[in-house]
Amino acid sequence: MNKCLYNRNMSLNRRGIVLLVTLILLVVLATLGYTLTSRVSADRHRKQYIIDYSKARYGCDSAVKYTLASLEEIDPQLISRPNEPDFSDLFALDEAGYQALVAQWQDEFGRIKNNHRISEVNDIGDMNNPDYAANENNYDSMSIRGPYGPPWPLVTQPAEFEIDSVKVKIEIEDENAKYPLGWALLNYPEPTPETEAGFVTFCEMEGLNAEQIASLRAELNKIGDIKPFKLDFKPITTVIRPPVTQTRPRSTVRKSSTGRATAAPQVQRKVITVPAQISEQTTHFSKLFHSSLIDTETLARPNEMTGSRKESALKYMGTWGTRQVNINTAPRHVLEAAFTFGGDQVKIAEEIIQRRRTEPFTDIADLKNALSRYTDSISKCEPYITMKSSLFTIRITAVSGVAEASSVIAIIKEGTNVTRIAIINS
Repeated sequence: MNKCLYNRNMSLNRRGIVLLVTLILLVVLATLGYTLTSRVSADRHRKQYIIDYSKARYGCDSAVKYTLASLEEIDPQLISRPNEPDFSDLFALDEAGYQALVAQWQDEFGRIKNNHRISEVNDIGDMNNPDYAANENNYDSMSIRGPYGPPWPLVTQPAEFEIDSVKVKIEIEDENAKYPLGWALLNYPEPTPETEAGFVTFCEMEGLNAEQIASLRAELNKIGDIKPFKLDFKPITTVIRPPVTQTRPRSTVRKSSTGRATAAPQVQRKVITVPAQISEQTTHFSKLFHSSLIDTETLARPNEMTGSRKESALKYMGTWGTRQVNINTAPRHVLEAAFTFGGDQVKIAEEIIQRRRTEPFTDIADLKNALSRYTDSISKCEPYITMKSSLFTIRITAVSGVAEASSVIAIIKEGTNVTRIAIINS
């Protein structure tokens, strides 16, 4: 009997061992299968991403070529916005404040529409305007327009199209509407009180704390050690001397191999024009401001208060070597930073904002006539301001599947003359 029990226990133990081994094998096989499947899936996704990125890059590069070929056609025109909220202070509003302002504007637009007081071509209610005709009964989709019509700092409505399966988007921004980061380097390493006050004013209105301002100042100082930033330029005459091949007595005449007297090589003079110097400086600082010397990731972080609008300090910074601010297109805090150089910046900025909503300023004389009480202050600020933008950035984004490729082109445009500053691909 004991022997039977023993044999029975041994049989059960063998079955248990077999079952355990079977379970272990199943777990190992399942793990191997999962690992293999994961690797195959990851490899498939990796290959698909490479294909998608190649398509996106091709679409982006094609759009860049198209854009470069049509740059001369870009001609931004300012619009009249007398019955609309000004874009100037939107950056300072939290999400609730922004929505309240939009709701107030929508109510005003409804009253204007119902009273049939909409007649101006540039008015928000123009029924011939495709941006608003589609929203005649849907005010919720409206956005506050900038000086050119689209939301600031865009100068035209974004162009969107497809190249095969790639979705391409082209946006053009007014860089003269932003605070020129090079201003913080004027008179470096000993900036004037006005220079520092303008820099701090801008940073504080952008919500940067004392630690962030000090960090940005330290980063800019490193750039100042590399190259000075200038506002004023004069033509420079350089002397190009011929190379000296061997030592010989000085004389204005020498004999050639045929025995004839020939003139000695003449010293050549080359004049470097002011536009050429400005273009060179702009190119240099475009590279420096987009290098690792500036922590742009921190500056690009959205302000938590502004929700989906993604307001950030970097959005309002001119990082392409601009020298002047367009008073017709710059927001309030940029205007105040510009007129800090002459004083009365708060009052001047307010009057500019009120006037330009109906009619842009044409030149410095127009500005002085309109704000005659501040003529002295405006005169001191003349080197820092302009009434027409000349530096623009063109951002091209191409999306294919989960991959995205982008390029940013910086140009100087004066009339039909276009100078390319830089192209950054990512």
